[in-house]
Amino acid sequence: MSSPTLTDKVSKMIYQDILNGDLIPGQKLVVAELKERYHVGASPIREALVQLSWNKYVTLEPQKGCWVASISQEELKDLFEGLRVVGKVLLEKSISNGDEAWELNILTSFHKLSKVSQEEPSINIMKKWEDRHSAFHSALIEGANAPIMYKFHQELTNQIKRYHHLQCDNQNIYKAQANYLEDHEALMKLALSRNSDSSVELLDNYYLKTMDILSASFSA
Repeated sequence: MSSPTLTDKVSKMIYQDILNGDLIPGQKLVVAELKERYHVGASPIREALVQLSWNKYVTLEPQKGCWVASISQEELKDLFEGLRVVGKVLLEKSISNGDEAWELNILTSFHKLSKVSQEEPSINIMKKWEDRHSAFHSALIEGANAPIMYKFHQELTNQIKRYHHLQCDNQNIYKAQANYLEDHEALMKLALSRNSDSSVELLDNYYLKTMDILSASFSA
């Protein structure tokens, strides 16, 4: 059996390649090929694949093999439904419990997001937007002091990121989301003014807009 540290390292590498779309949905994961790709032995590869199957990133069938988990319109809608439910609760809790550090983090993360949102799309800019966009949405809910729900929210967000990376026209998706910067600014102001009802409504509308963008691109 390989060491937990090595297994975790391999699991994270495979996980990242799945999220980025370097390993595509339905692709068979052959241990011999993964050994060459990640320069490790068979044991940590097998253990990592089992770990990833627990979180539904890998489909594992005994005696048959492993595949990158498929994607579908139904799964995308299910992911967003979960995100809408848990995001609402976390934002309400954050507005109720958030302190000055929470407020400062929201202000800082929005400022960084606003700086990149007007730039022309490129691979580097889209990656920077994704990182700063994630940081802003994380900042909004980090004041909730609800680590289990927060972890679930992050898992849903990561699953949805896979759909972003697999779309055929990421530049259009970037442009569409960057156009919603005003929504993010309004969300920031509502959260900081502790307007829970309006904040939750705006966040939910943003989730629905994002789902529509990804669904349309998915269909195309």
